[in-house]
Amino acid sequence: MKKLSALDWIALILIVVGGLNWGLVGLFRFNLVEAIFGGAPVIERIIYVLVGLSALYTIFILGKLGKK
Repeated sequence: MKKLSALDWIALILIVVGGLNWGLVGLFRFNLVEAIFGGAPVIERIIYVLVGLSALYTIFILGKLGKK
């Protein structure tokens, strides 16, 4: 099995954080990213973009791992 690189791990961690955040939003209407970075909407958007890019990257990772 192929070992995951540091970038792979970062992407996976960001996806987990994003999934947990959406779970909190759905269950309790609590947005953790907004609570942490509420005073800086630009940083919030950057976090959301990084989570989205991580999801796209993880699709690529799964494709690589599936071929092995």
